[in-house]
Amino acid sequence: MWSRYSPKEQLIRYAVYLITLIAVVWAVSDIDIFWPWVWDAPNQIQSLGARMWPPNVSSGKAIFYAMVETVHIATLATMLTIFIALPVSYIAAQNTTPNKVTLWIGRFILVSSRSVNTIIWALLFVAIFGPGVLAGILAVMFRSIGFIGKLMGEAIEEIDKKPVEAMQATGASKLKVVAYAIVPQVMPAFFAIIILRWDINVRESTVLGLVGAGGIGVLLQGSIDTFAWQTVATILLGIVFLVIIGEAITSALRKKVI
Repeated sequence: MWSRYSPKEQLIRYAVYLITLIAVVWAVSDIDIFWPWVWDAPNQIQSLGARMWPPNVSSGKAIFYAMVETVHIATLATMLTIFIALPVSYIAAQNTTPNKVTLWIGRFILVSSRSVNTIIWALLFVAIFGPGVLAGILAVMFRSIGFIGKLMGEAIEEIDKKPVEAMQATGASKLKVVAYAIVPQVMPAFFAIIILRWDINVRESTVLGLVGAGGIGVLLQGSIDTFAWQTVATILLGIVFLVIIGEAITSALRKKVI
């Protein structure tokens, strides 16, 4: 009888399934879930939904300005990231880095940036600069360096080497090689990556206020703390609307670029 897998392959698959099942059971049993709360979750969701309806629009003006502030945080952070991420991506790419030392320095910066969540960066900068928009901008910026730098570094590594070699053969300086042989090839990828990261930053900026780093999250945390659930509903609807608008803008811009 025909079988897709040999007996040895089937044994390996069953062993993988068994190991996965053991790992899942171990993880669930180790995190100490209070199951009565889990079974009561549907009732709590229904109760919370009833308290949120109807949304309270009396704070609409404050919510609007907080969302504008959120967009400003994302935009400024994205723009500032460019000036740091591009040089880092240059030294993190194997075909443009000066030597192995700079290669590992660049990759260490990218890994360090991506290893720390935006909220953690925000907590650190709130501790340094105090609560406010500045901490939020720096948090989003430091998180974005790894994202933009890594993708740009990969784009640089995938360029066609022939224009670079041709300019080097004519005795062109490194600056001219970068400006006329590398930059034109990576510009479409650069704009696509920046647009995508701005969209991500808008989403991440909505929660920065939960740790005091500015934006719409400040109003959200305050409303939750005071049990103003109808205002919470309005804020959540505003966040959803903001994300949809950001998605529409980035989709339109990407179509223009790509």
